[in-house]
Order: sequence, then C-alpha cells, then structure tokens
Amino acid sequence: MITAENISSHEFIGLSTEIVKSTNPQIIGLNGTIINETKSMFTINTENGSKSIAKSTNSWKFSIDSNEIVIDGSKITKRPFDRLGAKI
Repeated sequence: MITAENISSHEFIGLSTEIVKSTNPQIIGLNGTIINETKSMFTINTENGSKSIAKSTNSWKFSIDSNEIVIDGSKITKRPFDRLGAKI
C-alpha cells in the first residue's frame, strides 16, 4: 500500500502528479497521470498529450490518502526496479 511515508519506494505509474518546482519555469504547474517511467524520466499524460519530463530537475507533488507529498526528483532518479522496495 502506498503511503506518504513510503511513496518514494513504490511504483509511480498510474499516479497523478504536478510539477511544483523546476529549473524550467515553463513547466511549473504541468500535471497529469504518469504513464511510463525510466531511470531519469517520467512520461505524463496531460490534457495536451504525452510529455516526457526529466525527474532530477523538478519537484513532484503527489496526492496520497488526501495528503499532498512533494518529492525532489533527484531522490527518485533510479531505475524503477532498483527503487522499488528500497528506503530513500
């Protein structure tokens, strides 16, 4: 079960997210559902189509159990199967 405490060690595909901080000010506020994940990128399904966004240069907001969690992308820049089950 995904909780606010262990979200960084779980699967992100299927979760809704929003970029709240970025080195590129044009993508702050971009939101949608994560449809794919690699070591360094999320692919997000947005209102305007799919966008591939680097993890490490952004802070990502997730809503879990009515809690909003913000994660620094540099802390989740690992291959999904390396991160799953790991403590970050």
